Amino acid sequence: QVQLVESGGGLVQPGGSLRLACAASGSWFRINDMAWYREAPGKQRDLVASITSGGYSNYADFVQGRFTISRDNAKNTVYLQMNSLKPEDTAVYYCNVDLHSHSGREWSYWGQGTQVTVSS
Repeated sequence: QVQLVESGGGLVQPGGSLRLACAASGSWFRINDMAWYREAPGKQRDLVASITSGGYSNYADFVQGRFTISRDNAKNTVYLQMNSLKPEDTAVYYCNVDLHSHSGREWSYWGQGTQVTVSS
């Protein structure tokens, strides 16, 4: 069984920074893409950023230049460095991991979510 444990959320003032982490544990053949999504109250869950196994990253327009996604393959962990935070960044942030099991099947897993609140 694969588990994703997120950390790093909290309350921060506008213009501040936070760093989220999501560590995967369990057994698999290979982790493929890792990503962060967010869901604000009353809104759909949106992709924030993603990163391939080779390190290629992609960002939503609304975080371009402010957020940075990275991964440590040795630790099976994906990070999201969030700078210049705005009140509209307030949401529950979820990590998502796509992987291949030992049987060759592809699976997608979600973390439990971590609250990020940007407010003065």
